[in-house]
Amino acid sequence: MPSVAFHTLGCKVNHYETEAIWQLFEKNGYKRKEFETNADVYVINTCTVTNTGDKKSRQVIRRAIRTNPNAVICVTGCYAQTSPAEIMAIPGVDIVVGTQDREKMLGYIEQYKKEREPINGVNNIMKARVYEELEVPSFTDRTRASLKIQEGCNNFCTFCIIPWARGLLRSREPQSVLEQAQKLVDAGYKEIVLTGIHTAGYGEDMKDYNFAQLLRDLEAKVKGLKRLRISSIEASQVTDEVIDVIDQSKVIARHLHVPVQSGSNSVLKRMRRKYTTEFFAEKIEKLRKALPDFALTSDVIVGFPGETEEEFNETFEFIRGLRFSELHVFPYSQRTGTPAARMVNQVPDDIKHDRVKRLISLSNQLAKEYASKYENAVLEVIPEEPFKKDASTGNYVGYTDNYLKVKVPVGPEMEGKLVKVKITKAGYPYNEGQFVRVMDANEPQTAIM
Repeated sequence: MPSVAFHTLGCKVNHYETEAIWQLFEKNGYKRKEFETNADVYVINTCTVTNTGDKKSRQVIRRAIRTNPNAVICVTGCYAQTSPAEIMAIPGVDIVVGTQDREKMLGYIEQYKKEREPINGVNNIMKARVYEELEVPSFTDRTRASLKIQEGCNNFCTFCIIPWARGLLRSREPQSVLEQAQKLVDAGYKEIVLTGIHTAGYGEDMKDYNFAQLLRDLEAKVKGLKRLRISSIEASQVTDEVIDVIDQSKVIARHLHVPVQSGSNSVLKRMRRKYTTEFFAEKIEKLRKALPDFALTSDVIVGFPGETEEEFNETFEFIRGLRFSELHVFPYSQRTGTPAARMVNQVPDDIKHDRVKRLISLSNQLAKEYASKYENAVLEVIPEEPFKKDASTGNYVGYTDNYLKVKVPVGPEMEGKLVKVKITKAGYPYNEGQFVRVMDANEPQTAIM
Protein backbone atom coordinates (compact mmCIF):
# COMPACT_ATOMS: atom_id res chain seq x y z
CA MET A 1 0.00 0.00 0.00
CA PRO A 2 1.62 3.32 -1.04
CA SER A 3 1.90 6.03 1.62
CA VAL A 4 1.51 9.81 1.57
CA ALA A 5 2.46 12.50 4.11
CA PHE A 6 1.20 16.09 4.17
CA HIS A 7 2.49 19.39 5.52
CA THR A 8 0.23 22.45 5.41
CA LEU A 9 1.42 26.03 5.80
CA GLY A 10 -0.83 29.06 6.09
CA CYS A 11 -4.54 29.61 6.46
CA LYS A 12 -7.72 27.63 7.18
CA VAL A 13 -8.42 27.33 3.46
CA ASN A 14 -5.10 25.54 2.94
CA HIS A 15 -5.92 23.14 5.79
CA TYR A 16 -9.30 22.47 4.23
CA GLU A 17 -7.70 21.80 0.86
CA THR A 18 -5.11 19.44 2.32
CA GLU A 19 -7.98 17.37 3.74
CA ALA A 20 -9.61 17.39 0.28
CA ILE A 21 -6.37 16.26 -1.40
CA TRP A 22 -6.06 13.50 1.23
CA GLN A 23 -9.55 12.27 0.25
CA LEU A 24 -8.29 11.88 -3.35
CA PHE A 25 -5.27 9.86 -2.19
CA GLU A 26 -7.34 7.73 0.19
CA LYS A 27 -9.75 6.80 -2.63
CA ASN A 28 -6.70 5.68 -4.61
CA GLY A 29 -5.51 3.24 -1.94
CA TYR A 30 -2.93 5.36 -0.09
CA LYS A 31 -2.38 5.28 3.65
CA ARG A 32 -1.55 8.51 5.48
CA LYS A 33 1.67 8.91 7.47
CA GLU A 34 3.17 11.57 9.69
CA PHE A 35 5.28 14.12 7.80
CA GLU A 36 8.42 13.34 9.82
CA THR A 37 8.32 9.65 8.82
CA ASN A 38 9.34 7.83 5.66
CA ALA A 39 6.59 8.08 3.00
CA ASP A 40 6.38 7.34 -0.73
CA VAL A 41 4.83 10.72 -1.56
CA TYR A 42 5.09 14.07 0.24
CA VAL A 43 2.56 16.83 -0.45
CA ILE A 44 3.57 20.29 0.75
CA ASN A 45 0.70 22.81 0.68
CA THR A 46 2.44 26.18 0.63
CA CYS A 47 1.67 29.75 1.69
CA THR A 48 2.84 32.97 0.05
CA VAL A 49 1.06 35.66 2.05
CA THR A 50 4.44 37.05 3.18
CA ASN A 51 8.03 36.62 1.99
CA THR A 52 8.52 34.58 5.18
CA GLY A 53 5.75 32.24 3.99
CA ASP A 54 7.80 31.54 0.86
CA LYS A 55 10.93 30.92 2.92
CA LYS A 56 9.16 28.54 5.35
CA SER A 57 7.63 26.69 2.40
CA ARG A 58 11.10 26.14 0.89
CA GLN A 59 12.43 24.88 4.22
CA VAL A 60 9.62 22.32 4.53
CA ILE A 61 10.13 21.15 0.91
CA ARG A 62 13.83 20.55 1.62
CA ARG A 63 12.98 18.72 4.84
CA ALA A 64 10.78 16.26 2.92
CA ILE A 65 13.53 15.69 0.32
CA ARG A 66 16.02 14.94 3.12
CA THR A 67 13.62 12.55 4.89
CA ASN A 68 13.26 10.35 1.82
CA PRO A 69 15.30 11.34 -1.26
CA ASN A 70 13.51 8.63 -3.27
CA ALA A 71 9.99 9.90 -2.53
CA VAL A 72 7.84 11.79 -5.03
CA ILE A 73 7.74 15.43 -3.85
CA CYS A 74 4.56 17.34 -4.80
CA VAL A 75 4.27 21.04 -4.05
CA THR A 76 0.91 22.80 -4.21
CA GLY A 77 -0.80 25.92 -2.80
CA CYS A 78 -0.28 29.66 -3.12
CA TYR A 79 3.52 29.84 -3.35
CA ALA A 80 3.41 27.08 -5.98
CA GLN A 81 0.89 29.19 -7.93
CA THR A 82 2.85 32.46 -7.85
CA SER A 83 6.41 31.12 -8.18
CA PRO A 84 6.41 27.67 -9.86
CA ALA A 85 9.83 28.21 -11.49
CA GLU A 86 11.41 29.05 -8.11
CA ILE A 87 10.08 25.78 -6.67
CA MET A 88 11.00 23.68 -9.73
CA ALA A 89 14.56 24.97 -9.28
CA ILE A 90 14.85 23.18 -5.88
CA PRO A 91 16.69 19.90 -6.61
CA GLY A 92 14.39 17.02 -5.66
CA VAL A 93 11.03 18.67 -6.42
CA ASP A 94 9.10 16.46 -8.85
CA ILE A 95 5.61 17.94 -9.29
CA VAL A 96 4.23 21.47 -8.87
CA VAL A 97 0.47 22.12 -8.90
CA GLY A 98 -0.96 25.57 -8.09
CA THR A 99 -4.26 26.48 -6.45
CA GLN A 100 -6.39 24.65 -9.01
CA ASP A 101 -6.32 21.27 -10.85
CA ARG A 102 -5.56 19.44 -7.59
CA GLU A 103 -7.45 16.38 -8.82
CA LYS A 104 -4.73 15.98 -11.49
CA MET A 105 -2.07 15.38 -8.83
CA LEU A 106 -2.48 11.58 -8.73
CA GLY A 107 -2.24 11.36 -12.52
CA TYR A 108 0.93 13.48 -12.42
CA ILE A 109 2.41 11.11 -9.83
CA GLU A 110 1.80 8.10 -12.11
CA GLN A 111 3.22 10.04 -15.06
CA TYR A 112 6.30 11.02 -13.04
CA LYS A 113 6.92 7.43 -11.95
CA LYS A 114 6.95 6.35 -15.61
CA GLU A 115 8.86 9.25 -17.18
CA ARG A 116 10.99 10.50 -14.24
CA GLU A 117 10.67 14.04 -15.63
CA PRO A 118 9.64 16.93 -13.31
CA ILE A 119 6.11 18.21 -14.03
CA ASN A 120 4.94 21.82 -13.80
CA GLY A 121 1.13 21.69 -13.70
CA VAL A 122 0.58 25.39 -12.88
CA ASN A 123 -1.82 27.36 -15.12
CA ASN A 124 -2.78 31.04 -15.25
CA ILE A 125 -5.10 31.42 -12.24
CA MET A 126 -6.46 34.74 -13.53
CA LYS A 127 -8.28 32.84 -16.25
CA ALA A 128 -10.09 30.54 -13.78
CA ARG A 129 -13.79 31.37 -13.69
CA VAL A 130 -15.26 28.21 -12.15
CA TYR A 131 -15.02 27.07 -8.52
CA GLU A 132 -12.98 23.86 -8.23
CA GLU A 133 -15.06 21.28 -6.36
CA LEU A 134 -13.03 19.79 -3.49
CA GLU A 135 -15.18 17.72 -1.20
CA VAL A 136 -14.32 16.97 2.41
CA PRO A 137 -16.94 14.72 4.03
CA SER A 138 -14.95 14.46 7.28
CA PHE A 139 -11.83 15.84 8.92
CA THR A 140 -8.89 14.45 10.83
CA ASP A 141 -9.90 16.94 13.55
CA ARG A 142 -13.12 15.51 14.95
CA THR A 143 -14.94 18.44 16.51
CA ARG A 144 -15.46 21.27 14.08
CA ALA A 145 -15.62 21.19 10.34
CA SER A 146 -14.61 23.83 7.83
CA LEU A 147 -16.75 24.21 4.75
CA LYS A 148 -15.13 26.09 1.88
CA ILE A 149 -17.75 28.04 -0.06
CA GLN A 150 -15.74 30.29 -2.37
CA GLU A 151 -12.33 30.93 -3.90
CA GLY A 152 -10.40 34.03 -4.93
CA CYS A 153 -10.75 37.76 -4.29
CA ASN A 154 -11.39 40.84 -6.45
CA ASN A 155 -10.17 43.45 -3.97
CA PHE A 156 -6.47 43.94 -4.77
CA CYS A 157 -5.55 45.64 -1.47
CA THR A 158 -2.10 47.20 -1.88
CA PHE A 159 -0.43 44.92 0.72
CA CYS A 160 -1.83 41.63 -0.57
CA ILE A 161 -0.60 39.07 -3.10
CA ILE A 162 -3.60 36.73 -2.70
CA PRO A 163 -5.55 37.62 -5.88
CA TRP A 164 -2.43 36.61 -7.83
CA ALA A 165 -2.21 33.35 -5.91
CA ARG A 166 -5.92 32.50 -5.86
CA GLY A 167 -7.42 34.33 -8.82
CA LEU A 168 -10.68 36.25 -8.98
CA LEU A 169 -13.78 35.51 -6.91
CA ARG A 170 -15.60 32.25 -7.71
CA SER A 171 -18.47 30.85 -5.67
CA ARG A 172 -19.31 27.22 -5.06
CA GLU A 173 -22.72 26.01 -6.29
CA PRO A 174 -25.32 26.42 -3.49
CA GLN A 175 -26.53 22.82 -3.88
CA SER A 176 -22.99 21.54 -3.45
CA VAL A 177 -22.51 23.63 -0.27
CA LEU A 178 -25.77 22.35 1.22
CA GLU A 179 -25.00 18.71 0.35
CA GLN A 180 -21.58 18.87 1.93
CA ALA A 181 -22.93 20.65 5.03
CA GLN A 182 -25.47 17.84 5.46
CA LYS A 183 -22.72 15.19 5.12
CA LEU A 184 -20.66 16.96 7.80
CA VAL A 185 -23.60 17.13 10.21
CA ASP A 186 -24.41 13.45 9.47
CA ALA A 187 -20.76 12.61 10.25
CA GLY A 188 -21.32 14.04 13.75
CA TYR A 189 -20.01 17.59 13.50
CA LYS A 190 -21.93 20.04 15.70
CA GLU A 191 -20.21 23.16 14.34
CA ILE A 192 -19.52 24.16 10.75
CA VAL A 193 -17.17 27.06 9.96
CA LEU A 194 -17.84 28.71 6.60
CA THR A 195 -14.51 29.53 5.04
CA GLY A 196 -12.98 30.89 1.85
CA ILE A 197 -10.48 33.45 0.61
CA HIS A 198 -13.12 36.21 0.77
CA THR A 199 -15.85 34.19 2.47
CA ALA A 200 -18.78 36.61 2.58
CA GLY A 201 -18.10 37.67 -1.02
CA TYR A 202 -19.95 34.45 -1.79
CA GLY A 203 -22.48 34.94 -4.60
CA GLU A 204 -21.01 38.22 -5.94
CA ASP A 205 -20.40 36.32 -9.19
CA MET A 206 -23.95 34.89 -9.28
CA LYS A 207 -27.08 36.43 -10.78
CA ASP A 208 -29.78 35.77 -8.23
CA TYR A 209 -28.17 34.22 -5.16
CA ASN A 210 -26.03 35.74 -2.42
CA PHE A 211 -24.34 35.12 0.93
CA ALA A 212 -27.45 35.99 2.97
CA GLN A 213 -29.51 33.45 1.02
CA LEU A 214 -26.85 30.80 1.57
CA LEU A 215 -26.96 31.42 5.34
CA ARG A 216 -30.75 31.16 5.25
CA ASP A 217 -30.68 27.93 3.24
CA LEU A 218 -28.05 26.30 5.44
CA GLU A 219 -30.21 26.89 8.51
CA ALA A 220 -33.48 25.86 6.84
CA LYS A 221 -32.29 22.84 4.86
CA VAL A 222 -29.42 21.21 6.77
CA LYS A 223 -31.05 18.89 9.30
CA GLY A 224 -29.36 18.76 12.69
CA LEU A 225 -26.99 21.74 12.22
CA LYS A 226 -26.32 23.15 15.71
CA ARG A 227 -23.79 25.91 15.19
CA LEU A 228 -22.73 27.88 12.12
CA ARG A 229 -19.69 30.14 12.31
CA ILE A 230 -18.67 32.65 9.65
CA SER A 231 -14.87 32.59 9.48
CA SER A 232 -14.57 36.18 8.26
CA ILE A 233 -16.79 38.92 6.86
CA GLU A 234 -15.70 42.27 5.41
CA ALA A 235 -17.49 45.41 6.62
CA SER A 236 -18.59 46.09 3.03
CA GLN A 237 -20.29 42.66 2.95
CA VAL A 238 -22.39 43.34 6.05
CA THR A 239 -25.53 44.20 4.08
CA ASP A 240 -28.90 44.89 5.68
CA GLU A 241 -30.02 41.49 4.37
CA VAL A 242 -27.09 39.72 6.09
CA ILE A 243 -27.84 41.60 9.32
CA ASP A 244 -31.49 40.52 9.07
CA VAL A 245 -30.49 36.85 8.60
CA ILE A 246 -28.14 37.04 11.61
CA ASP A 247 -30.92 38.67 13.65
CA GLN A 248 -33.40 35.86 12.84
CA SER A 249 -30.94 32.95 13.08
CA LYS A 250 -30.91 30.32 15.83
CA VAL A 251 -27.61 28.72 14.71
CA ILE A 252 -25.23 31.52 13.68
CA ALA A 253 -22.56 31.83 16.38
CA ARG A 254 -22.33 35.07 18.36
CA HIS A 255 -18.90 35.72 16.98
CA LEU A 256 -17.89 37.60 13.86
CA HIS A 257 -14.40 38.19 12.55
CA VAL A 258 -14.48 41.52 10.71
CA PRO A 259 -11.00 42.54 9.45
CA VAL A 260 -10.39 46.24 10.10
CA GLN A 261 -6.62 46.36 9.18
CA SER A 262 -6.35 49.98 10.39
CA GLY A 263 -8.37 52.50 12.37
CA SER A 264 -7.01 55.46 10.42
CA ASN A 265 -8.80 56.65 7.28
CA SER A 266 -5.60 57.87 5.62
CA VAL A 267 -3.95 54.45 6.11
CA LEU A 268 -7.09 52.63 4.91
CA LYS A 269 -6.94 54.70 1.72
CA ARG A 270 -3.29 53.77 1.12
CA MET A 271 -4.21 50.13 1.72
CA ARG A 272 -7.00 50.47 -0.88
CA ARG A 273 -9.56 49.15 1.61
CA LYS A 274 -13.14 49.84 0.55
CA TYR A 275 -14.47 51.55 3.69
CA THR A 276 -13.85 54.35 6.18
CA THR A 277 -13.70 53.97 9.96
CA GLU A 278 -17.11 55.70 10.16
CA PHE A 279 -18.65 53.13 7.79
CA PHE A 280 -17.01 50.27 9.74
CA ALA A 281 -18.27 51.55 13.12
CA GLU A 282 -21.80 52.01 11.77
CA LYS A 283 -21.87 48.38 10.52
CA ILE A 284 -20.67 47.10 13.91
CA GLU A 285 -23.39 49.05 15.72
CA LYS A 286 -26.04 47.53 13.41
CA LEU A 287 -24.61 44.05 14.01
CA ARG A 288 -24.70 44.60 17.77
CA LYS A 289 -28.42 45.31 17.56
CA ALA A 290 -28.96 42.03 15.67
CA LEU A 291 -26.53 39.93 17.71
CA PRO A 292 -26.26 41.58 21.14
CA ASP A 293 -22.86 41.39 22.79
CA PHE A 294 -21.32 39.21 20.08
CA ALA A 295 -17.56 38.60 20.14
CA LEU A 296 -15.95 40.92 17.60
CA THR A 297 -12.51 39.74 16.51
CA SER A 298 -10.36 41.37 13.87
CA ASP A 299 -7.06 41.64 12.01
CA VAL A 300 -4.88 44.73 12.25
CA ILE A 301 -1.74 45.57 10.30
CA VAL A 302 0.64 47.81 12.21
CA GLY A 303 3.41 49.88 10.64
CA PHE A 304 1.95 50.05 7.13
CA PRO A 305 4.18 52.21 4.88
CA GLY A 306 3.97 55.85 5.94
CA GLU A 307 2.07 55.11 9.21
CA THR A 308 2.78 58.06 11.50
CA GLU A 309 2.51 58.01 15.29
CA GLU A 310 -0.67 60.04 14.90
CA GLU A 311 -2.19 57.48 12.48
CA PHE A 312 -1.24 54.64 14.82
CA ASN A 313 -2.90 56.46 17.73
CA GLU A 314 -6.07 56.84 15.62
CA THR A 315 -6.05 53.06 15.16
CA PHE A 316 -5.43 52.48 18.89
CA GLU A 317 -8.30 54.75 19.95
CA PHE A 318 -10.68 53.41 17.29
CA ILE A 319 -10.11 49.84 18.48
CA ARG A 320 -10.50 50.78 22.13
CA GLY A 321 -13.70 52.68 21.37
CA LEU A 322 -15.29 49.84 19.35
CA ARG A 323 -14.55 47.25 22.10
CA PHE A 324 -13.17 44.44 19.99
CA SER A 325 -12.96 41.20 21.95
CA GLU A 326 -9.65 40.00 20.48
CA LEU A 327 -7.21 41.11 17.77
CA HIS A 328 -4.78 39.36 15.48
CA VAL A 329 -2.00 41.95 15.22
CA PHE A 330 0.53 41.75 12.39
CA PRO A 331 3.54 43.99 11.81
CA TYR A 332 3.41 45.08 8.15
CA SER A 333 5.60 42.77 6.10
CA GLN A 334 6.83 43.80 2.65
CA ARG A 335 5.44 41.35 0.11
CA THR A 336 7.43 41.43 -3.13
CA GLY A 337 5.13 42.08 -6.07
CA THR A 338 2.60 44.25 -4.21
CA PRO A 339 2.21 48.06 -4.54
CA ALA A 340 2.79 48.59 -0.80
CA ALA A 341 6.23 46.95 -1.00
CA ARG A 342 7.30 49.72 -3.40
CA MET A 343 5.89 52.58 -1.30
CA VAL A 344 8.31 55.08 0.18
CA ASN A 345 8.38 55.74 3.95
CA GLN A 346 8.62 52.09 5.04
CA VAL A 347 8.33 52.08 8.85
CA PRO A 348 11.48 50.90 10.71
CA ASP A 349 11.20 47.47 12.38
CA ASP A 350 11.79 48.74 15.93
CA ILE A 351 8.87 51.20 15.62
CA LYS A 352 6.66 48.46 14.14
CA HIS A 353 7.43 46.04 16.97
CA ASP A 354 6.82 48.68 19.63
CA ARG A 355 3.39 49.43 18.11
CA VAL A 356 2.56 45.74 17.84
CA LYS A 357 3.35 45.34 21.56
CA ARG A 358 1.09 48.25 22.49
CA LEU A 359 -1.79 46.92 20.42
CA ILE A 360 -1.42 43.35 21.72
CA SER A 361 -1.50 44.65 25.27
CA LEU A 362 -4.74 46.55 24.42
CA SER A 363 -6.14 43.38 22.82
CA ASN A 364 -5.39 41.36 25.98
CA GLN A 365 -7.12 43.98 28.12
CA LEU A 366 -10.22 44.05 25.83
CA ALA A 367 -10.33 40.23 25.77
CA LYS A 368 -10.32 40.08 29.59
CA GLU A 369 -13.04 42.73 29.79
CA TYR A 370 -15.22 40.83 27.33
CA ALA A 371 -14.74 37.48 29.10
CA SER A 372 -15.40 38.97 32.54
CA LYS A 373 -19.02 39.72 31.56
CA TYR A 374 -19.63 35.99 31.36
CA GLU A 375 -18.36 34.95 34.80
CA ASN A 376 -21.08 32.73 36.38
CA ALA A 377 -23.02 32.54 33.09
CA VAL A 378 -23.98 29.15 31.63
CA LEU A 379 -22.79 28.83 28.03
CA GLU A 380 -22.71 26.13 25.37
CA VAL A 381 -19.29 24.59 24.71
CA ILE A 382 -18.06 21.91 22.31
CA PRO A 383 -15.06 20.22 24.06
CA GLU A 384 -12.41 19.86 21.34
CA GLU A 385 -9.19 18.47 22.79
CA PRO A 386 -7.40 17.73 26.08
CA PHE A 387 -5.85 20.81 27.72
CA LYS A 388 -2.20 20.28 26.77
CA LYS A 389 -0.60 22.77 29.16
CA ASP A 390 -1.53 20.67 32.16
CA ALA A 391 -2.66 17.23 31.00
CA SER A 392 -2.82 15.90 34.59
CA THR A 393 -5.89 18.06 35.35
CA GLY A 394 -8.09 16.08 32.96
CA ASN A 395 -9.45 19.30 31.44
CA TYR A 396 -10.77 19.60 27.92
CA VAL A 397 -10.66 22.84 25.94
CA GLY A 398 -13.43 24.09 23.67
CA TYR A 399 -15.11 27.24 22.44
CA THR A 400 -18.40 28.82 23.39
CA ASP A 401 -20.55 30.14 20.54
CA ASN A 402 -19.19 33.61 21.34
CA TYR A 403 -15.61 32.38 20.98
CA LEU A 404 -14.51 32.22 24.60
CA LYS A 405 -11.92 29.50 25.09
CA VAL A 406 -12.94 27.40 28.08
CA LYS A 407 -11.16 24.60 29.91
CA VAL A 408 -13.60 22.27 31.62
CA PRO A 409 -13.05 19.03 33.59
CA VAL A 410 -14.78 16.45 31.39
CA GLY A 411 -13.67 13.07 29.99
CA PRO A 412 -12.94 12.10 26.37
CA GLU A 413 -16.53 10.83 25.97
CA MET A 414 -17.63 14.50 25.83
CA GLU A 415 -15.37 15.39 22.89
CA GLY A 416 -17.39 16.88 20.03
CA LYS A 417 -20.65 17.01 22.02
CA LEU A 418 -22.57 20.18 22.78
CA VAL A 419 -22.50 20.70 26.56
CA LYS A 420 -23.70 23.34 29.02
CA VAL A 421 -20.84 24.81 31.04
CA LYS A 422 -20.88 27.35 33.85
CA ILE A 423 -18.00 29.85 33.61
CA THR A 424 -16.54 29.77 37.13
CA LYS A 425 -13.53 31.98 36.43
CA ALA A 426 -13.26 34.34 33.49
CA GLY A 427 -9.84 35.05 32.04
CA TYR A 428 -7.72 35.23 28.92
CA PRO A 429 -6.61 33.24 26.96
CA TYR A 430 -8.57 30.62 28.97
CA ASN A 431 -11.73 30.72 31.04
CA GLU A 432 -12.41 28.02 33.62
CA GLY A 433 -15.72 26.22 33.49
CA GLN A 434 -17.74 23.66 35.38
CA PHE A 435 -19.65 20.97 33.49
CA VAL A 436 -23.45 21.31 33.90
CA ARG A 437 -24.94 18.78 31.48
CA VAL A 438 -24.99 17.45 27.93
CA MET A 439 -27.48 19.22 25.72
CA ASP A 440 -30.41 17.24 24.46
CA ALA A 441 -30.30 16.50 20.70
CA ASN A 442 -33.50 18.47 20.02
CA GLU A 443 -32.86 21.26 22.48
CA PRO A 444 -32.78 24.70 20.81
CA GLN A 445 -29.63 26.83 21.07
CA THR A 446 -30.07 29.52 23.66
CA ALA A 447 -28.77 33.04 23.49
CA ILE A 448 -27.52 33.97 26.92
CA MET A 449 -27.66 37.50 28.34
